[in-house]
This record gives sequence, structure tokens and C-alpha cells, in this order.
Amino acid sequence: SSRAGSRTRRAPAAVSRGVGCPCTWCRAGDSAPLAAAWRGARGRSRMRAEGAARGEGLERFTSPGKGRGLRAWQRFAPGELLFSCPAYTCVLTVSERGNHCECCFARKEGLSKCGRCKQAFYCNVECQKADWPMHKLECSAMCVFGQNWNPSETVRLTARILAKQKTHPERTQSEKLLAVKEFESHLDKLDNEKRELIQNDIAALHHFYSKHMEYPDNAVLVVLFAQVNCNGFTIEDEELSHLGSAVFPDVALMNHSCCPNVIVTYKGTLAEVRAVQEIEPGDEIFTSYIDLLYPTEDRNDRLRDSYFFTCDCKECITKEKDKDKLEIRKLNEPPSAETVRDMIKYARNVIEEFRRAKHYKSPSELLEVCELSLDKMGSVFEDSNVYMLHMMYQAMGVCLYMQDWDAALRYGEKIIKPYSKHYPLYSLNVASMWLKLGRLYMGLENRTAGVKALKKAIAIMEVAHGKDHPYISEIKNEFKDH
Repeated sequence: SSRAGSRTRRAPAAVSRGVGCPCTWCRAGDSAPLAAAWRGARGRSRMRAEGAARGEGLERFTSPGKGRGLRAWQRFAPGELLFSCPAYTCVLTVSERGNHCECCFARKEGLSKCGRCKQAFYCNVECQKADWPMHKLECSAMCVFGQNWNPSETVRLTARILAKQKTHPERTQSEKLLAVKEFESHLDKLDNEKRELIQNDIAALHHFYSKHMEYPDNAVLVVLFAQVNCNGFTIEDEELSHLGSAVFPDVALMNHSCCPNVIVTYKGTLAEVRAVQEIEPGDEIFTSYIDLLYPTEDRNDRLRDSYFFTCDCKECITKEKDKDKLEIRKLNEPPSAETVRDMIKYARNVIEEFRRAKHYKSPSELLEVCELSLDKMGSVFEDSNVYMLHMMYQAMGVCLYMQDWDAALRYGEKIIKPYSKHYPLYSLNVASMWLKLGRLYMGLENRTAGVKALKKAIAIMEVAHGKDHPYISEIKNEFKDH
């Protein structure tokens, strides 16, 4: 398939997104069915005649112009679970150690630490034993290297894939429709910079992993890292904070659309795929690989850079949302087309500058970057313009990190209405913003506004996550606690 996987994500674009940032809220630029050419009117008998691999109500097929894909041969309503997929392998992000179980990603207090490295934490002995085949790859190395043990998440995930392929050469429960070895690598499309990054990852793999690893030759490793870069997923919590990286082969079968008809959420290390639109028999199943806030040109720049294709969905062809997403301030003398183009160029540059600055500037310096850019862009753009929203989201994240709750709330209140307009109906970005607002209101003793915001988050999450998801129970308990 043209891309086999989420966000996510992040390769730097698909697996490592968000890592190294001082704040877990600042990934607005990163974290509607398009019917398949083939329709159900041709009959389910044709589908069966193709002899494709199938899940319950789903089948793998050749999607016109897209390669491999997934389509439905039964009807799915919004909120209905199409399928779930356990992680082929996964890795908890280092910053969440002690907050989540290394094995099942459960969030709880009182986790028990590994007696040897004292850096991995588990729910109980069962989780520790289950994780040992993967944790042993890192445990002794962490003891030896100490503070100098710092392989990237991409390297850690790839090491686990190598170990898994060695211990489980047979097809796993995660590969009912697509095997890891079938992943597309797009090796022929990699430029010199991307190839150099892969060689750096290979060097890090050799440096940090040795005792329990058997390495294939360099050419095989290049392919594997390229596959991980295109097919890795980021696991995120209810506020879209980064928890770790994983490989979900069957989920990776879905192709991309900027008007997706399903959404991927996580229950621990289990990926769940639910409909967010009516899906008819014969419809192709589409997810989104990228953040959908941005205008068509930006979305396709991201898709070409990370996944090597251009989207041809209805939204990308009509560009009907672009005018609202790029709304210009209403002035007595409207800005010239050249002024608008220059400001868009400035906005894209400052977004990239801020992304880099998160690694070396202090929170107060980052907030100043946000405020200055908002002042400059605000002379041309409306507050609902997506570039303004991006920098407001970054500013909100910095304020939360600095525990300036009132300032964070002010930014969030400006963001939520245009978010609800620009994003699809059941958007995790909108749900997470309502959730953040609700928790801020609650913390600032505004229970009425807090309950209202949390209920708006729940309404979206009941479709995206399922009504029985633990996150929803946790949020409902927050009503009682206040």
C-alpha cells in the first residue's frame, strides 16, 4: 500500500513525533468516506472470487491506484468496531517510565520496577515475565551505559522487531491480513538525507544492542528501518500525549484519505479501528496518516515527505475547506495576494523554527516565540486561521508546562471553536481539546463549564474509542470527584 500505517508518528516523522519536547501537549502540527472505485453493486460473490485474505466483514484487496488496501463487505455504522489488532511489538517512551506498565501500557500508581536496571516498571510479575523477551534486549545495556543509554524510539522498536522475527517466525495474531515482511519500504524513493538517517540508526542499533541480538546484514537493516519509518504507529493517550511506538500490521493495511471513514484508537497496546462514517459493503476503509487541521498543500507536502504519495481524496481535489482554514483578517484595505503568500511562508517557517527550538529553548523563551509570531501573523490572519491555531496550541502547551492554568485556558478557549469547524465530526484532536478544557475548568473550580466540556469530549470519544473504553470511565469519575 502507499503507506501502511498512523501519526503517529513518527522514523522521525512517524515514530518519534513528540519525543524530546518539554511538553506533551504541543503536537498540533504533527500527533467522510471516499468510496472505492469498486462498489458493492458488483456483488459479494466477486469479492469472494478474488480469494483475498479476510477479517470479519473485511477483506484485503487491490485498491485502484493505491496498491494494497482494506475494504468492507458488510455495513458498519459510526462507532462500530471494525477490528482490533494487538501490537506485533511495542516500546514505551522513556519519559513515561514509572507512569505506565512497560508491557501492557496500563496507567497506574504503585508499579513495580525491574530489580536489575530499575528503569522498567510493571503492573505485576505476569507483565514482567511477559515483557522479559523484549526487555532483556535493553536491561543489561541500560546498566552498562547508564545515563548514556539513549537509542531513539525508532531504534528500540526496530530491535524488538528483529527479536520477534527470530523467536516467532510464524505469522502472529497481528498479521491476519498483512505480514510485517510485506511492509512497503519505499527504498527507491529515499533521498540521501533519509538514507543517512537510516545509517545513523543502524550504527545506534549496533552500539546499544549486542548481547541478545543477531544482526542481519546492512542491506536488510536498511530495508527494515525504511519499513518501520513508513509503517510505525505512535500510541497516544486520551489527551494525545505520546506513550510509545508500535507496529500493528493489519492496521497498516489501510490506505490514507483526508476524509477518513475510520479512526484508530488504543486500549493499552491493542489498536482498535472504529467507523466514524457510514460504511457500505464494497467501500474501501480509509484512515488518516496525518493531522487534518492544515490546508491541502501542507497536508500533501507532509504525505509526500513521509509516505511518498499525493492524496487524491475529495477534500484534496475540491479544496473546499482551504478558504476557511486560511481565513484572512477583515480590514479596510484587504492585504494583497503577495502579502498573504509572504505571511503563509513566514508561518510555515516559524512552525519549523519552533519545532527545533523546543529542544534547546526555555519555556519562557518558547512562549515569547509563540506570542511574537501570533502578533505578526495576526496582522493578516484571523484567529481561526490554522497557522494562528497552531501557535496558540504551542503556547497553550508551554503554559500548561509552566502551570499557568489561566493562560492555558485562555488559549484553549480561542482554539476549540475553529478546531470543531476545521476537523472532521469525530476528531481525536477536538475531543482532546474539550478534555483539556474540561480539566482546566475543573481545576479552576468552574464545575459547570468543566462538566459541559468533559461531556463534549465523551460524546466524541464514545464513537472513536467505544463506550466501554477505560478512558471514558475515568473521565466520568472526574465528575464525581468534583
